[in-house]
Amino acid sequence: MAVQSSPRRQVRGLSWATMRTSTWQLVVNTVGTCMRHRVTGLAAEAAFFAVLSLPPLIFALAGSIGYIFAQFSDSQIAEVRDTIIALASQALTPQTVDSIIRPTLDEVLSGGRYDVISIGFVLALWSGSRALNVFLDTITIMYGLGGQRGILSTRALSFGLYLLGMLMGVVLVPLVVAGPTLIGRWLPERLAFLDQLYWPVVLLLGIVFLALLYHLSVPVRTRWRWNLPGAVFTMFCWVFGSALLRWVLVGTAQGSTSIYGPLAAPIAVLLWLYLLSIAILIGAALNAAFDQVWPQKELTTARAERLSRISLDNVLPWRAGPTTARTDDEPDAATEDEPPAGEPVAPAQPVAPGRKA
Repeated sequence: MAVQSSPRRQVRGLSWATMRTSTWQLVVNTVGTCMRHRVTGLAAEAAFFAVLSLPPLIFALAGSIGYIFAQFSDSQIAEVRDTIIALASQALTPQTVDSIIRPTLDEVLSGGRYDVISIGFVLALWSGSRALNVFLDTITIMYGLGGQRGILSTRALSFGLYLLGMLMGVVLVPLVVAGPTLIGRWLPERLAFLDQLYWPVVLLLGIVFLALLYHLSVPVRTRWRWNLPGAVFTMFCWVFGSALLRWVLVGTAQGSTSIYGPLAAPIAVLLWLYLLSIAILIGAALNAAFDQVWPQKELTTARAERLSRISLDNVLPWRAGPTTARTDDEPDAATEDEPPAGEPVAPAQPVAPGRKA
């Protein structure tokens, strides 16, 4: 007599099989979306514009931080200044640090600079928003909603997101540069336990900003939870990818006597920005794959409406008549009554006098 498995075991086996199938579909759809939409090339484009925006952005942020640090003591400002110089010394030559970084920090941290802020923000706003525009366009196309949002709306949204990112940078850059140790010194004794929450809060804020980017990139408003998988994946790639990239660059640059030595800093920055860009696009592809496996009602409706508009645009010119394209198999209107080739042509009938032809 055959022994039948229990219903609980059958449900468990079915759930594991469904999970394996869904996971495989997510992987296949994510890889297919990345290959179909040239994620590697678009990430390089975004990284290029991000590199262009870095120098003016850094100077603009430094000029703004001068106003914020005016509320702190001289010892705290000096400690942050020394931390920035120490970080810059790890990537730049001592001559560059002494001739450019140190004098610039001394000038901008002593007080706010309106000229640095205005010029830097204008240059950074153009190039940085152009990088965000690449993300917005690509994410929209990944969801099958290309052309749903106009060019002006996309540019305005990229400007707004970049402005939001710069405002967050003015507040967060001093905290990130200072590190948890300096933050712990600023906190009162009764709030010392908050020092342990420093990096979790930074990671959480990064995930929230990425989820906001994914949420606003789609022309149709979706539920926030469907943007979290890509945001968490992107943050994971940022953290571990940055550590791996630093390990590789340090290992390959040590003892180098070629021109790679002077170019180590810009190459490292470009590779790091490329890593960030490709992680953002892969995270967007993952969110789009979730929508393909578990379709959202709002996105499905928007795609159906877009296909209807495209079909209508293709049908209306055909109904217009004069603008219809003629195929080679269709005869011209002027030669419709002509006999086929090879048949004799009847002679023209003479016209009687007084009658018009």
